[in-house]
Amino acid sequence: MNKKKSTIKDIANVLGITPSAVSKALNDHPRISAKTKAAVTQVAKNLNYQPNHLASALRKGKSNLVGVIIPRANSNFFSSVIENLEDVLNKEGYNVIIAQSNESYHKECRAIDALLFTQVDGIIASMANETIQLNAYEKIKSKGIPLILFDRGENDLGVDYVGINDYKSSQMVVKHLVNQGCRRIAHIAGFNHTRIYKNRIRGYKDALNAFNLPFDAELIVESNLGIDDGRRIMKQLLKLKKRPDAVYAAGDLAALGALQVLKEENVKIPNEIALVGFSNEPFTSFVSPSISTINQHNSEIGRLAAETFLDRMENPSKEVKLNKIILDAELIVRQSSNKTNEY
Repeated sequence: MNKKKSTIKDIANVLGITPSAVSKALNDHPRISAKTKAAVTQVAKNLNYQPNHLASALRKGKSNLVGVIIPRANSNFFSSVIENLEDVLNKEGYNVIIAQSNESYHKECRAIDALLFTQVDGIIASMANETIQLNAYEKIKSKGIPLILFDRGENDLGVDYVGINDYKSSQMVVKHLVNQGCRRIAHIAGFNHTRIYKNRIRGYKDALNAFNLPFDAELIVESNLGIDDGRRIMKQLLKLKKRPDAVYAAGDLAALGALQVLKEENVKIPNEIALVGFSNEPFTSFVSPSISTINQHNSEIGRLAAETFLDRMENPSKEVKLNKIILDAELIVRQSSNKTNEY
């Protein structure tokens, strides 16, 4: 069977009218009669006509598409950001194309190229853990379309950003653990080349110093913050001659992996080792013991990122001051670090 796509010309030939009239009818032009519009719609349906959105975007200079790049979809934080971001954009007539980097720099670059080829009106992104070079993001800027970063982003790019105060969040966690009587606090960290994890590490170190606690390089390990990373690093920490009495993980999946190992080794939580994660993933309140964590206000981040994009679209020709929106996070204290009880 012939799989050739039907075109506006094909519809015009069937009806004996011009392609221009067909185009106007499909776009509900007021000068085209209702009878002609109905006929065009029926023939388009019969021919299984699909509009070429890319060509339309090139003609109009606007696609009403927004690309969103996330490190991974199996995260409540990122799925919640997308849900709220999409809700705001849909109400303004935009559709969202979602790409997942899986923490890979090369996949992220390919996603950016694909979105640019699709003529998206803007890109909202959170960088992959592997991303060090910013060339692909510079390419977005060179195209003159809005680029908004959320959660993970680099100041060097000079673009709009929405996130939380990662530095203060770490200080909040360390202060809480110190108040629980912990004095040897380990940190399962993200990679230091990523700004948010760099700030979390800096906040952790400065908080130790503020409480006159020594920094021990053995107690900080960088990783991708997956469950396996949490398990591996927790086993490593338990083998130290002087074990930590608390573990602060910069991601909830790593905290979950650490919790699994602590339970397998019959370590009393939190009295022997207290545990705090980061992101407030749903499972943190369901596991036993429940995991203390940082609430990143994901729904607010999604809404603000979308509104920042819309602000850029409303002011395409004039300079708009860069938006750097930093929200204060919230520490949620649960069983894993609350020493009033033992689990």
